[in-house]
Amino acid sequence: MSFRIMIPARYGSTRLPGKPLVLINGKPLIQHVYARACASNALDIVIVTDDTRIQKVAMTFGAKVCMTSKNHQSGSERIASAIDLLNWPDTTCVVNLQGDEPCMPASLINQVAKDLITHPDAVMATLATRIQNWDLVYDPNVVKVVRDSNGYALYFSRASIPWHREEFAATTPHTVSETIPNTINIYRHIGLYAYRAGFLREYINWPVTDLEHAECLEQLRVLWYGKRIYVGHSEATPGPGVDVPQDIAKVAACLVTGQYA
Repeated sequence: MSFRIMIPARYGSTRLPGKPLVLINGKPLIQHVYARACASNALDIVIVTDDTRIQKVAMTFGAKVCMTSKNHQSGSERIASAIDLLNWPDTTCVVNLQGDEPCMPASLINQVAKDLITHPDAVMATLATRIQNWDLVYDPNVVKVVRDSNGYALYFSRASIPWHREEFAATTPHTVSETIPNTINIYRHIGLYAYRAGFLREYINWPVTDLEHAECLEQLRVLWYGKRIYVGHSEATPGPGVDVPQDIAKVAACLVTGQYA
């Protein structure tokens, strides 16, 4: 099994400008993410960015960097551009490790790559984990996924899916800390992707769809055009990512304890 990792990283985050270079426990965020990639079985790791500040910092810790256009609208577009610049073959298995996931276990990086390679009928592989508490069920920032009997995605949504009619119709609201009964299985999508380089080259030329626009979820474009996404049940639980400044303290604590391993 062989695969390569690309880490898209842009400076202009709206909620946390300069996010890849924010210091956490004395090191920039992007260096922590790169360390998770290095702990995997990847043959090659490339940081993909459009900003020379990120490039310069990445080079100080020995990372390979590919510079792309500032006009890309998504990480997928940025990675597709880098694949062409590096002339990677269509058959290359590429893992997209988000540049704000410093607590992503290396075992999950290996798992998502293996899932793609062992499911040749899928154009993309990703992961999910069962949600344990009600606060995540109702949080629109937590993407949910419903799978078929073979583990392929039926739909992704920011809404609470599937809708358990009897349980959700209860007159007493659930408290955010309340544990979900074992009879209710709702899965959180983990934003880690693997795809073949050839598919990504094709995907970025497809028009944006109504569903993708409504939910702001790129993976819905794949389902809209009739392609299959394999969703594996994650073998480990990822630690927190960095979306807003308040996440930095949680990530710092996670890195100290090594809970992402």
